[in-house]
Amino acid sequence: MMFKPARLMFALIAIAAAPAFAQKAAPAADKGSAVAATVNGKPISTAKVDLTVKQYVAQGKQTDSPQLREAIKRELIGREVLIQEADKQGFGTRADVKAALENAKQSIIINAMLADFVKKNPVKDAEIKAEYERQKAIIGDKEYHARHILVPTEEEAKALIVKIKSGSKFEDLAKANSKDGSAANGGDLDWQSPAGYVAEFSKAMVALQKGGVSETPVKSQHGFHIIKLEDIRPAKIPPLEEVKQQVAESLQQRKLQGFREELLKKAKIQ
Repeated sequence: MMFKPARLMFALIAIAAAPAFAQKAAPAADKGSAVAATVNGKPISTAKVDLTVKQYVAQGKQTDSPQLREAIKRELIGREVLIQEADKQGFGTRADVKAALENAKQSIIINAMLADFVKKNPVKDAEIKAEYERQKAIIGDKEYHARHILVPTEEEAKALIVKIKSGSKFEDLAKANSKDGSAANGGDLDWQSPAGYVAEFSKAMVALQKGGVSETPVKSQHGFHIIKLEDIRPAKIPPLEEVKQQVAESLQQRKLQGFREELLKKAKIQ
């Protein structure tokens, strides 16, 4: 892949943010390092170039090379020219800029802490397998292709059931009466695991025979349903190896959420 300096500049705005916080507070940090360039008397250390290269390479966008280092050095020089001019114009003293800097600083520190938490609390293969099996059990071994008509009252639902029994086409009644987004498709809900529906709907649906329609309205939090079961097939569950990464990420997010909630419990919030 050919290197594109213009795209690198935008990447550096993000990955060089942490060093930018320190450069005003601790300008002496570069004194013991070799100098890569000097801008109006302000040195840019080789160590800073090295760090920025490391951060950029860690994103997987580019491999370390003399061309990359030279491009990053040029961009750091450009950034230094811009920050010096911004300082001259007093942008660093503006309240909105200070607030944005504080927010960015918090994000960087928090992300560093969370990255450390992830490193110290990795998701284990046994956890992934257990979660996969748990999800498989929830999904079940069958998928159902159903249609439904959703109306606000039981009386409306009963009246529509009478019409269906009298020969009216289910799809037409759904288009004309259903208050659900599937109405335009004749109430078609496509293939779905019972776990994808609210409990009352699932229970009534799986009790139907292929081609059957619910004899009585099914009440749920959404209203009153009339359900038609079009077909049943074995569930298509991908093997563990295909979804291992997604399961691992989900578990990691759950651990991070638990870490956050535990901190919130311990905090004294008024």
